[in-house]
Amino acid sequence: MSARRDPAAEIGPGFLSRASAAVHWFVVLELLLVLTCAPALLPLLFLADGPGNALLVGLCFAPVGPALSAAVFAWRRFLTDPDLSPARHFLRGYRVNAVDVLRWWLPALAVLSLVGFTLSTVDMAGVPGWYALLLVLVAAGVLVWSAQALALSSVLALRTRDLVRLASYYLFARPSTAVGALALLVVVLGATYFGSDWVPVLLASPLALALLRTADPALRDATERFTA
Repeated sequence: MSARRDPAAEIGPGFLSRASAAVHWFVVLELLLVLTCAPALLPLLFLADGPGNALLVGLCFAPVGPALSAAVFAWRRFLTDPDLSPARHFLRGYRVNAVDVLRWWLPALAVLSLVGFTLSTVDMAGVPGWYALLLVLVAAGVLVWSAQALALSSVLALRTRDLVRLASYYLFARPSTAVGALALLVVVLGATYFGSDWVPVLLASPLALALLRTADPALRDATERFTA
């Protein structure tokens, strides 16, 4: 009877072996993220700017949530028990988490689309400037909360209502996770503004890893509490 293969043995102990494995993971997960998001993101090229398309733009981002969740799931495996099979872990994470992620991801996109539509019509409505600032803060809050929810739902099997509560709780109980998510948001917005709208797509794999690392305090606490 043949001995069971140790997945970690696929990666040698040397620095070059570990670096090559990390590059392999970054490249493969990036390609998978682009492929899983492309069918919905490509229509963005053909949508004209304007408030009338705000909801359609939000709908185009629907596949991004499950895809990022699958990448976070895969990176979690790489950090805990590395091997050379990123595609297998990504596909498993997508299959296991996609439906659960969409249950909260779609409402979050709806809120963001509504905020985007309202912001695009603020000048025409003639409302005070503080109202626009309030909407920006709401959008930022939803994005930071979504980052927390994405990390939690990628690693733990939670009911939607429990996930909503935990993601909100850890924003205050582990403020470093909120600060980290906000920093990632600033990086994404800066890369988009100074670079291109497609820069965040091309950096999706390292961003998923960064999201996992920033959410680590909350993930450790939730894992100890609910999986012990």
